Amino acid sequence: MKRFEHLERIRRLDPVADALEIYRISVSLEFPWDYTRALELALYRTYAVPSIGRLLARTAELTERTQKRYDDTSLLLDTVLEHGFAAEQGRTAIRRINQMHRSYDISDDDMRYVLSTFVVVPRRWIDTYGWRRLSRHEIIATAEYYRTLGRHMGIPDIPRTYEEFEALLDSYEEAHFGWDEEARRVSDATLALMASWYPRPLAPLLRTVTLALLDEPLLRAFHYPKPGAAATALVRRAVWTRGRLVRLLPPRRSPHFARQNWEIKGYPDGYRVADLGTRPVPGLRGCPVRHRDTSAPDPVE
Repeated sequence: MKRFEHLERIRRLDPVADALEIYRISVSLEFPWDYTRALELALYRTYAVPSIGRLLARTAELTERTQKRYDDTSLLLDTVLEHGFAAEQGRTAIRRINQMHRSYDISDDDMRYVLSTFVVVPRRWIDTYGWRRLSRHEIIATAEYYRTLGRHMGIPDIPRTYEEFEALLDSYEEAHFGWDEEARRVSDATLALMASWYPRPLAPLLRTVTLALLDEPLLRAFHYPKPGAAATALVRRAVWTRGRLVRLLPPRRSPHFARQNWEIKGYPDGYRVADLGTRPVPGLRGCPVRHRDTSAPDPVE
């Protein structure tokens, strides 16, 4: 295979009608490592919106069962990507996502913002650190993929284009990023989880590396000290250099999905999609508080 063969295949597809196929190629064949890092960062950014960070802290899923929450979130999203929206496994994953979200009083504005992070953050990461920039086909397909996911989740008024997703993300963060003590606990727990994947003596270094990859609005929101300019430049240059080295490698021949990531620790003997995620108990940790019928069928496209 030639290095740009997958991209040539992408360009022969329709970015709207074939959005799932294009996004699957991009995530699992072209940029599996980059998408893992970028989607981690996308979810992490949402903690800096106090209404989101506080809710996550009060559920205790990201502070007391951080690895499980990381695993379940990755695997549920991964299932939809691998199997599609119409397949039984994909529908089961979406049903589980909806069942969890419906248990809490999450505003439509927050839901749209979270969706926008999945669209915008990976594009910005890959254009900065990936072995090539995303093509226009991939950008359009990513927006269309998450528009479809958002419709299945019942989110109203979803942005129509990448540019609309990007404008939403930037304006929402400018208006809502801010300090919250409970959100900071969620952030600290997430940073500790990422450090736990490596030998313990490396934890302080890994924390510095992670902070060096965060932008100033995130650092300010969590009241983290800004790493020194030299450390920030070194870390970002190292990640950029990785992309240049990947460019020299032959293209991936078989897809790599998130379920194959070594960071997924909680299911050494396998898992059932229907068992993933949480099952909130009424009256505990703010659940449920959403004033609508949670037994209603899943929204569909």
